[in-house]
Amino acid sequence: MHEVGIMEGALDMARRLMEKRGGSRLRRVHMTLGSLSGVVPEALQSAFLALKDSYAAQDAVLDVTWVEAVCRCDACRADFSFTEHGYICPGCGEPALAILRGRELELTRVEWE
Repeated sequence: MHEVGIMEGALDMARRLMEKRGGSRLRRVHMTLGSLSGVVPEALQSAFLALKDSYAAQDAVLDVTWVEAVCRCDACRADFSFTEHGYICPGCGEPALAILRGRELELTRVEWE
């Protein structure tokens, strides 16, 4: 479960940012995950619960924003959902090589006191 390593990195980054700004306890950690990131939100949440006590985040919560993948067709320039169509454009049938979103794996906001 690589989500544990991802969460260790996110919590370490959040704690360092909090300490640098004079905070003492994490309250909320916000992350954005894309559907192509390979990260399972439920596994990330479990990793957060298992690790948070070690990162000054005993009472903190994890908020996850999920982003579905969207591709752009190189031939007709149409944008479409990867989830529904894969890499094949539903408009013209050509493969899309451009992924506009869906690979996100970001620590987007941290709240502390």
